[in-house]
Amino acid sequence: MKKIIFLDVDGTIIDYDNHIPDSAKIAIQQSRKNGHLVFLCTGRSKAEMPNEILDIGFDGIIGGNGSYIVYKNQVLMHQLIPYETAKQVVDWLESRGLEFYLESNNGLFASRNFRDAARQILRIYALGKGASEDQILNMEPEDALHGLIYNGELYRNDLNKISFILHSYQDHLDSKKAFPQLKAGTWGGRGESALFGDLGVKDINKAHAVNIILKHLGANHIDTIAFGDAKVDIPMLETCQIGVAMGNGGPEILAMADIITDDVRQDGLYNAFKKLNLL
Repeated sequence: MKKIIFLDVDGTIIDYDNHIPDSAKIAIQQSRKNGHLVFLCTGRSKAEMPNEILDIGFDGIIGGNGSYIVYKNQVLMHQLIPYETAKQVVDWLESRGLEFYLESNNGLFASRNFRDAARQILRIYALGKGASEDQILNMEPEDALHGLIYNGELYRNDLNKISFILHSYQDHLDSKKAFPQLKAGTWGGRGESALFGDLGVKDINKAHAVNIILKHLGANHIDTIAFGDAKVDIPMLETCQIGVAMGNGGPEILAMADIITDDVRQDGLYNAFKKLNLL
């Protein structure tokens, strides 16, 4: 029976140095040759996807944690933050002195002082994900965030999500209160140790997007497999018949997964594909 496979990107296909193991490429390409469908399912927007990832070859993309869905170059869904709301968020962030970037399929549009403010924050984030001191020594924000654009227009109608550097966890709590019409989250650390806050379209997630694809394909959940490494991936793993956590995953996803494979840097994706008879 042919399977429908949903793959997170960061920490699943690529390691935290933005390196794609050759074994992961082989696993994805061979499984597609065997007739299985393979979808990217990521928090990244399209502009954050370098050709190195896209050139592997996929049947479709779920981006922005479920805010848009593409299947064989056909857009099945794209929910954007309304222009007026986006403008209000930008004004609110600027009034609080919070640096940010706007996530769009056309690019990641950074606030005026984001580069300087984010440099050390993103190095801390990379260290927390296993990078060495040498690897982060000269790392700039654009090295960590593919598609970053400076001096671009900040009032936009094409936004999937907005991420901002937290001065404190209270900034996240205040954003949640200020914009109840949006989904407020954090990333870059657990709970109050988070480095970034984010605001996106409400009532969407990776699981919701998976269900839209299955409905479009006329397919059944029994034929689905999901791979992830983070808490945000849990709804996707719960929705699919088999949920696979990467060995480098966080404690929450490791606790609920049906299968735990090896670390992304230890051929975890390939080994799981082989175990599941996808190759």
